[in-house]
Amino acid sequence: MATQAEAGAKIIDGTAVAKSVRQGVADRIKDFQAKYPRFQPTLAIVQAGERPDSSTYVRMKAKAAEEIGIKFKHVVVPAETSAEEIVEIVGKLNDDTQVSGIIVQLPLGEHVTPEGERLVTEAVSPEKDIDGFHAYNIGHLSSRASVPLFAPCTPSAVIRLLESTGVTISGSTAVVLGRSDIVGSPVASMLRNRDATVTQCHSRTKNIESIIKTADILVAAIGKAEFVKREWLKPGAVVIDVGINYVPDATKKSGQRLVGDVEYAAAAKVASYITPVPGGVGPMTVAMLMENTLTSAERLWNKSRELKVKPLPLNILEKVPSDLAIARAQTPKPITQLAHEIGLLPDELESYGKYKAKVDLSVLDRLAHRKDGKYIVIAGITPTPLGEGKSTTTIGLAQALGAELGRPAFACVRQPSQGPTFGIKGGAAGGGYSQVIPMDEALFNRLVPSKKGKREFAPLMFKRLQKLGINKTDPNELTPEEITRFARLDVDPQTITWNRVLDTNDRFLRKITLGRNPTEQGHEREAGFDIAVASECMAVLALTTGLEDMKARLGAMVVATSKQGDPITADDIGVSGALAVLMKDAIKPNLMQTLQGTPVFVHAGPFANIAHGNSSILADKVALKLAGTEEGDSSDRVGYVLTEGGFGADMGMEKFCNIKCRVSGLTPDATIIVATTRALKMHGGGPDVTPGKPLSEVYTSEDLVTLKEGCKNLVKHIQNSQKFGIKVIVAINQFATDTAAELELVRQESLAGGADAAVVSNHWAEGGAGARALAEAVIATCEGESNFKFLYDLNLPIDEKISVISKEIYGADGIELSELARKQVDTYTRQGYSKLPICMAKTQYSFSHDSKLKGVPTGFTIPIREVRLSAGAGFLYPILGDMQTMPGLGTRPGFWEVGLDPETGLVTGLF
Repeated sequence: MATQAEAGAKIIDGTAVAKSVRQGVADRIKDFQAKYPRFQPTLAIVQAGERPDSSTYVRMKAKAAEEIGIKFKHVVVPAETSAEEIVEIVGKLNDDTQVSGIIVQLPLGEHVTPEGERLVTEAVSPEKDIDGFHAYNIGHLSSRASVPLFAPCTPSAVIRLLESTGVTISGSTAVVLGRSDIVGSPVASMLRNRDATVTQCHSRTKNIESIIKTADILVAAIGKAEFVKREWLKPGAVVIDVGINYVPDATKKSGQRLVGDVEYAAAAKVASYITPVPGGVGPMTVAMLMENTLTSAERLWNKSRELKVKPLPLNILEKVPSDLAIARAQTPKPITQLAHEIGLLPDELESYGKYKAKVDLSVLDRLAHRKDGKYIVIAGITPTPLGEGKSTTTIGLAQALGAELGRPAFACVRQPSQGPTFGIKGGAAGGGYSQVIPMDEALFNRLVPSKKGKREFAPLMFKRLQKLGINKTDPNELTPEEITRFARLDVDPQTITWNRVLDTNDRFLRKITLGRNPTEQGHEREAGFDIAVASECMAVLALTTGLEDMKARLGAMVVATSKQGDPITADDIGVSGALAVLMKDAIKPNLMQTLQGTPVFVHAGPFANIAHGNSSILADKVALKLAGTEEGDSSDRVGYVLTEGGFGADMGMEKFCNIKCRVSGLTPDATIIVATTRALKMHGGGPDVTPGKPLSEVYTSEDLVTLKEGCKNLVKHIQNSQKFGIKVIVAINQFATDTAAELELVRQESLAGGADAAVVSNHWAEGGAGARALAEAVIATCEGESNFKFLYDLNLPIDEKISVISKEIYGADGIELSELARKQVDTYTRQGYSKLPICMAKTQYSFSHDSKLKGVPTGFTIPIREVRLSAGAGFLYPILGDMQTMPGLGTRPGFWEVGLDPETGLVTGLF
């Protein structure tokens, strides 16, 4: 855009060109936001101190940014801030995904050396270096073989103004006055890259007038007022004046006026085009800064959407080695690399060694705007004691979706328990007539001691005071009756439900006697141990939705009942804060990877037969956001989260739907039921399957009759899953001895039984490639929205909810509560716990309570031995039949095979 000067040269109107550039940037932002509403370019400027000239420049940039829709972030630090401190600030801006471009406003102060300034400018990520000052960008600008991410703004303004004239740069002779890193040298490189013949002059250049006389294009950036004279110019030259100089001028209010490096009035009579000062390069520099900021925002937005997991190659052997041998043969990628590939930020990762890390829960806030990915629970048919490959299917399918089909895919599994891994798969104040009196007051004085003449409640004590309806904060104001209520829990020893736990199978710890030592003064009672994965703390970890929620759940855990019939909680005995401290890191999901380098969250480990049997809600939520989509994304960008529910669908899947989804508010899209011919033949009347014993020939040779009868068990699981309104996919986990006819029979029976899809999968032998067809079926089946629903209403009485599960899922005629169970149901109802969901503790080897009843048993009544309360976890768990919460070991436990290789020190025989 140029206007004719009086004497002949056309004036290149930098203000008009800049306006056009800014309008173009504003239009591009609006167009991008129309498709992706969350797209928001953001310019961050770091300023040390408040120098008036720096503040003026910053205000000018802020105004320009805000006028065209670029968000402005101003980071002001004290003038004395060191270069190292500014580098740290810049590092945080580099990691901030909301920031598109970073400028460090120079100078930083007299205390910062040129080396310090270079340290700061080099700290800005080249991807956000919209000033184009980073050595990476300068270096690439100087090379014809590469293109910088950003060119400096003033040189870019020079080129854009030149291009606005329509003058051909290629083949022209160009002279650049100045060799600064900010203008002179970059302009020379940019002109050279456009095929101009460039001469660069500086203060030591000889015969500068004659060199200028040869220029078709002159760029003056020497910093000397009106240095270039008219007679130095070649007639018809294009003059771009970058200079900013002040000269005295008595006619001006300020006593000075702004001029360039060229004697403008005289030069305009010789040049063909010329830029004025002001109104030439200046406005364009700011406009180019805005354009660079938008370019950066677009590039970073697209880059974040292009993140993909880079699969690791698998060396598939025809004869499949042991699990341990396969794992050792693969070299995992560094966990930091995987974290970057799935979109985690460095600050969201806490590495534990090279290949494991915890993920900070702040990622949920950062990605809260995303629509969740597809949510799929992996369940199974009623298994044999050997297991049917549900975890294998989960991982194989994740590899197929992620490594083979290139879709975002996360597996969420539980942490393994040591037990099955090594298996098979009072107030101390006396009592009665021998008491310290006044007992309550003495106990109160020990609970709330005087420190330096002042007594104060511990913060946690206020929860107990609130529970008791005592609205006082000063311990000295409590009445004797209030002291008694506060200090004495008055535990009924017969109601203590809190068992000790350890993570090893030991049947002899199921019932023990405590308090045998004389120091316990006769306070003996019967108790027992549970396995750690059946503990309420484990259930709380798996069901919590955040740190505050976990602390509240831990405090709500009921450990006993008082003699007055009131629940006594972990808060009441003062341990909830300490428990939360112990679990503050455990709450963060653990990020690991599959053999093919796709992400896996391994977090929490509640058993499915004696607990709710699912990995953590937090792991699922993090995975769903990482696999989620932005507004405006097409459906082919959606990712998949595969979360495993323990044992058969009658257990892990039922509890996933009725317990986990109630707490999380998440909605599953589908369930995958893993089936094997081995388990189906067992349910069709085949011999018992016993760990350590050879399989009967029924299981290793074709038997379509037995197999078809066993498929009734699979169909029952399909029908149960459909009661929750979700789609059902059957994954037929192929074994080496399966025949084509057997696999096809299972597939046909699955479809006839109502499955939305049924696919044979050979992931055990082939990795993700063996589950590719299953992955494609998952993608096709999960199209559209979910029609998920719960099985029962929480407002139903406790026994009715138990009955609904027993009849609808297990196929029972009804339930029968023992005297103890009935008493417990009445107690929990009176205490206000009747609206909790139900977590059935039963055998995993049958739909019924009796592990011997295979297939689809009918005509049975479920005996409810007792009902326990997990108030913190948020469920009631009835114990069916002779179910135990501490497993035992078989005659030949797995630990017989485990050892160390004396040569290498490696573990042997574990898998």
